[in-house]
Amino acid sequence: MKLLRYAALFCMAIFLTACGYGTKDKYASLNHVEQYSYSSKEAPSLTLMTMISNRTGAGGHSSLLINGSQTVMYDPAGRWSHAQVPERHDFLYGLTPQVMKKYKSFHARKTHHVVSQKVYVSPEVAEQAIAAAQRQGRAKDATCAVNTLDILHQLVGFNGVKSTFFPAKLMKRFGELEGVETTKFYENDEGQN
Repeated sequence: MKLLRYAALFCMAIFLTACGYGTKDKYASLNHVEQYSYSSKEAPSLTLMTMISNRTGAGGHSSLLINGSQTVMYDPAGRWSHAQVPERHDFLYGLTPQVMKKYKSFHARKTHHVVSQKVYVSPEVAEQAIAAAQRQGRAKDATCAVNTLDILHQLVGFNGVKSTFFPAKLMKRFGELEGVETTKFYENDEGQN
């Protein structure tokens, strides 16, 4: 019984550290959003971003990059920010390729790397994802995978991704979708640059 109690406490500690960043709610002005909005010429896509421990393989955070009429990201309970990236309730605008390099560089370090899993979608699905992410609103700490899944489950072709609280499990399940292109980003610094 004692062993079971310790196992439960250990699992709860892991759960609470996943996406456990303390964040403040941000709501950028419309002028700030319009000033930094960005539209890519690439085909519509969804990219699941997962921060993975180099030591254990555990996931530390999940976010969803959406390329539709504009390139935006749902970064639930994320702590990354940039002056040229307006944020409204965990929904980020203006994700240019240069900004994405900074996002990845912030998260990649000696201890973690960033896994990007891109899947191309129809323009309609991309717009549905943008609308769903805007509606999702600010996430509570330790709920990044669940909140990202809530968005995916509203989209045609993604509602079969099984639910989980853990970013690494979400990454594995998302990777089973047809046509996923996976890349990994590593850096060997202290991170947050």
